[in-house]
Amino acid sequence: MSATAGATAMIETSKPVEPLVAHISVCVCTYKRAALLRRLLDELSRQETDGLFTWSVVIADNDQGRSAEPVVDAARAELGLAIKYCMEPRQNIALARNKVVENADGDYLAFIDDDEFPCREWLLTLFKTCREHKVDGVLGPVLRHFDQPPPKWLEKSNFYVRRVNPTGMRVEWLEARTGNVLLKRELVAGDPAPFRPEFRAGEDQDFFRRKIGEGRKFIWCAEAEAFETVPPARWNKKYLLRKALLRGATAGLHTNAVGVVKSVVAIPLYALGLPFALIAGQQYFMTLLVKICDHLGKLLILVGINPVREEYVLDPPS
Repeated sequence: MSATAGATAMIETSKPVEPLVAHISVCVCTYKRAALLRRLLDELSRQETDGLFTWSVVIADNDQGRSAEPVVDAARAELGLAIKYCMEPRQNIALARNKVVENADGDYLAFIDDDEFPCREWLLTLFKTCREHKVDGVLGPVLRHFDQPPPKWLEKSNFYVRRVNPTGMRVEWLEARTGNVLLKRELVAGDPAPFRPEFRAGEDQDFFRRKIGEGRKFIWCAEAEAFETVPPARWNKKYLLRKALLRGATAGLHTNAVGVVKSVVAIPLYALGLPFALIAGQQYFMTLLVKICDHLGKLLILVGINPVREEYVLDPPS
């Protein structure tokens, strides 16, 4: 063998080798959502694999009281699921995500939220798409789901509605999230904190922003559907406004001068439109209020005022 051929062989063998049967760790972070977590585990137990991979679940409980542990124990016994339970006592979604990554041993990591549940072909579709397109990760749509009819204003609004992008379309970081995604493990290998804890929300967008900046490629898969349960508690208008303030405060961590100017201009303009929106309908009025809170949260955090001190905006009583 020539020196050149030998060097080429060494380079080829140094590349990560895909296992014949890959293992997927389904990563779930949870905080005081026992019923929704059980629903997720019930649906996960029905996943199809076509013999292409094996999978297990890793749950990071962000409640120091370990409220999710009885749910996990019951699911193991009743559903036969392989579940690894761990607890992150510090309330912070990024720390919880880092904990679940630390405890996951799969060749791929699939993230889904504790208030979501997937279709039966969810993992299979994500896995096939990732391999066929030779990308670093695949994101699927998250569709809103109501167990009972919501108020007309909410049904007509775009709250909890996310755009469904065509399969194969490249993901931009502003739309990226960990609510429904499959990632190659190498993306987080060797990094003890892939999600940055200074982000109390939007830590997933920050993750994708950095990875895309490194040249990593992510695409959409429209067929890998997951559904977000929207219970009556989240129809609460105060809840929506507090979530917007928290979202805005997080966005303020990586805003620039242009973003500040946009927020300064947007708040009075949206405020002027409130009376007309109220006449047009509650869905329009609430949409403007939420936009105002998004911008207000950003400006408040920049002047040192934290509009929402809790790590989580909990669902209010129904």
